Amino acid sequence: MRVRRCKVLYLEPRQEIEFDLEDLLAGGDGAKRQQRWVALAPHTAREHVVDALSREVLGGLGSEQWVEQVALPESWHSALPALLNAGLVVSDAPEHAGHRESDESLRATHWHPLSALLHGMTRWSDVDSVEAMRKAGTETAEQLRDVLGPPPPERTCHPGSTALISLPRKPAAAFDDLLRRRTTCRNFDRSRPLPLDMTAQLLERVFSAQAAVRVAEDTVFLKKSSPSGGGLHPIEAYLVVRDVDGLEPGLYHYDFLDHALHRLPDPDLPVQELMLRAVAGQQWFADAHAMAIMAPRYARNFWKYRQHAKAYRAVLLEAGHLSQTLYLSATEAGLAAYVTCAINEVCLDEAFGLDPMGEGVLAVCGFGWRAERMDTMELDPLGAIWRS
Repeated sequence: MRVRRCKVLYLEPRQEIEFDLEDLLAGGDGAKRQQRWVALAPHTAREHVVDALSREVLGGLGSEQWVEQVALPESWHSALPALLNAGLVVSDAPEHAGHRESDESLRATHWHPLSALLHGMTRWSDVDSVEAMRKAGTETAEQLRDVLGPPPPERTCHPGSTALISLPRKPAAAFDDLLRRRTTCRNFDRSRPLPLDMTAQLLERVFSAQAAVRVAEDTVFLKKSSPSGGGLHPIEAYLVVRDVDGLEPGLYHYDFLDHALHRLPDPDLPVQELMLRAVAGQQWFADAHAMAIMAPRYARNFWKYRQHAKAYRAVLLEAGHLSQTLYLSATEAGLAAYVTCAINEVCLDEAFGLDPMGEGVLAVCGFGWRAERMDTMELDPLGAIWRS
């Protein structure tokens, strides 16, 4: 069996503090401190506590060259099984194929190591964000203020400022009215389906390619309604459809060149349950008529920006552009929308069969008819949606 260290690995010294009554009674501060080393490898999406011997093995193995296990120092052998099972060390043995394939996917995608760590280690699985807020007592703005104290000021004045220059204001136009009506929806009308033509219009305006620039048979750049680093547009749109006329509830992939939907196999969970789990228990978002799942094909972006420190940031910016275009397109059509990154990426990656380090889910948008009554609070201080 041949082995090597995984491609991206960071070790973090972490101090844990526990209450110690005996120390307090003995005149101490009542705190028991324990130093641990935690290994962080994005392709495993887990934290791993490692002892001194494991750290020695990880520091001694290279991440590129395969070596025979029998050629390693005998003192390392006792640490290898746990490191192999954790995926921190990978091997060419069949029983370790899962971790090896995940590590090879990360290598082939040309991630910047720190970006890979951020992406891989911040994915959620079975998180209920609503229950977490309830337990923390931070469900409302007033509770947030009580628990966390006042936030930083809403605006700041640069200390180097020498003068205040008032700027002219122009009369509001139709586009200004559209921007004022762009409000995150937390109340969807579940009593009526969304027409297919309106759904198609949103997808075309937001995700479709308006033009393709072919510089070679296998090299194509795209023009869409939102900007993208290098004109590469790596973000794919996957749909979870709950209530759209002419579409069976289920999973779809949007073809942005042909402006068409590819039906995908049904998820293991009922659609409504998948939607609720996807948005981490945020029922007000799970009620949307359809969800647009943004899943970048990282290899497309990183083809040009290989191991680039800004490549992942460019993808995040693109997701923000797309979500704002969706908001405005939905608002103009008389619909409502939202975007959230408080999501359980793992269940969505599994439902759509996506490799998290190659084409992992990044954010979720939803859209549909807004309800006539505001049961869940929405931020609309201009009264552009909810008029008294």
